[in-house]
Amino acid sequence: MSNHEFWRSSILPLNSTIKDAVKVLNDVALKIVLIADEFGVLVGTVSDGDIRRGLLEGLTLESLIDKVTHRNALVVNSEKNDEEIKYLMIKNRIHQIPIVDDKNHIIGLHLWDEISAPKTYPNTMLIMAGGKGTRLYPQTEYCPKPLLPIAGKPILEHIINRAKAEGFSNFFLAVHYLSGMIEDYFGDGSHFGVSIKYLREESALGTAGALTLLEPLPATPIVVTNGDVLTDISYAEILNYHQEKKSQATMAIRIHEFQNPFGVVELKGHEISRYKEKPILRSYINAGVYVLDPLCIGLLKKSQYCDMSTLFETLIQSTKRVTAYPTHEKWLDIGRPADFQEAQLITEQKVEPQKWIK
Repeated sequence: MSNHEFWRSSILPLNSTIKDAVKVLNDVALKIVLIADEFGVLVGTVSDGDIRRGLLEGLTLESLIDKVTHRNALVVNSEKNDEEIKYLMIKNRIHQIPIVDDKNHIIGLHLWDEISAPKTYPNTMLIMAGGKGTRLYPQTEYCPKPLLPIAGKPILEHIINRAKAEGFSNFFLAVHYLSGMIEDYFGDGSHFGVSIKYLREESALGTAGALTLLEPLPATPIVVTNGDVLTDISYAEILNYHQEKKSQATMAIRIHEFQNPFGVVELKGHEISRYKEKPILRSYINAGVYVLDPLCIGLLKKSQYCDMSTLFETLIQSTKRVTAYPTHEKWLDIGRPADFQEAQLITEQKVEPQKWIK
């Protein structure tokens, strides 16, 4: 059992919203929300996966948590030892098990991370770091975008450190613009405790074209991320999701909301059939993190420009299994001037990135 009671921060009442659960998942970082009644009796649990499935089914962050609550959660009493708990987690493929008393009151939480050794991943992680960052001129005139500092460290270093903490150690950086500066800073990666190799683009190859420079092709799925995206999305979890779904390609997506500044009128002939005042439009957008099976690279032409959107369209048309990984984690695209200015302000305030990415 956990040697602290940090798990208490993961408890929410049943009348909470999915947005409340997302905040708990992000702030508490236990990867589970415990739903309890007013007496502290466990009603059910909510995981990242439950929320992602709800979002795919059309729920929004304002929907009640009851709609995604798993009410038959596996629980144990306080007498189980670590080996028994580990067996139950492996058998049921879960990472957390609530501890309850004989009246089902929550009294603790078993965590996989506390009873097992950290997992390592042999998978290649490719970071696209070759863009010119023209939208950020003049900051990028003499500095490649991935080396722009956020909270005292280059964007790229934050990405590598986060992936390293999740068990990744085999990195490729696709470089082009001012590539020498990136290679001088990171070298072979040994200073950062990882292995770094470089895919040198003679001309810009887009967000997917650099994949053709991987030689030899990895035998396992490749995790790919844009070099200007800082996020709390777990690279390990999207990889696991990709493998569980038996996908050939997986794209992290997120909900984007836009409020129309005008009242919207719908017509039926000459008559007004419906009127909405400044409606909120919701759509899914690409979050810039992917997992690709090596076979996907066979659909690309070597050293030819190709964006990731084109590759995914090709995969869909080729009837490959392509899945979406819905995300609620904090996320920031440094490619836009407004977001970079926000990041600069936070740098001055010395706030750790994982506390502010949105």
